[in-house]
Amino acid sequence: MVRMSAEERRESVVRAAITEFAQNGYYGTSTEAIAKRVGVSQPYLFRLFPGKKAIFLAAAERCLADVRRLFEEAAGELKGEEALHAMAEAYTRQLADRPELLQMQLQIYLAVAAAEVSGDREFGEMVRKGWMELWDTVHLPLGGDVDEITTFMAYGMLVNALAAMGFPPGHRVWEGLYMSARVLRGLGEAE
Repeated sequence: MVRMSAEERRESVVRAAITEFAQNGYYGTSTEAIAKRVGVSQPYLFRLFPGKKAIFLAAAERCLADVRRLFEEAAGELKGEEALHAMAEAYTRQLADRPELLQMQLQIYLAVAAAEVSGDREFGEMVRKGWMELWDTVHLPLGGDVDEITTFMAYGMLVNALAAMGFPPGHRVWEGLYMSARVLRGLGEAE
């Protein structure tokens, strides 16, 4: 039997944590559930991470990094409208293929809101940093156009809401979303 290194175990904990937190949220997930999913003891889990908050932050960072990497790979060398469509299509496919990533994103935003209300700024700082890294990732492919980037990110959040409500890609509500994006871009060009 091949033994995993501590780094490989940490990686398996992050993957398991994404699944657990996506399903049950920060407050509804126990470290015991994460340890069980990974197949390690809780004491071993705490040798890898100092506590539940550290596990959640690592899972949140991974989730946002996965979205960033998805955008980078989808855009590749594309620019402008082609990059926008490639990133949007890749993200839509990702929502269908890996729903736990959307669920995790939503849990991240809920955890940040709850933490900020209670005065804990650490969650929010990490998520704001991750959000700005997403912004920077789409900045160059979209030509540095702040309006285009803002529209792309805003529609991404709307796509998250539609997917969270159970509207599958291809549903007529998505068609309306794409049509309104075209209209808004057309209005901006007309000014």
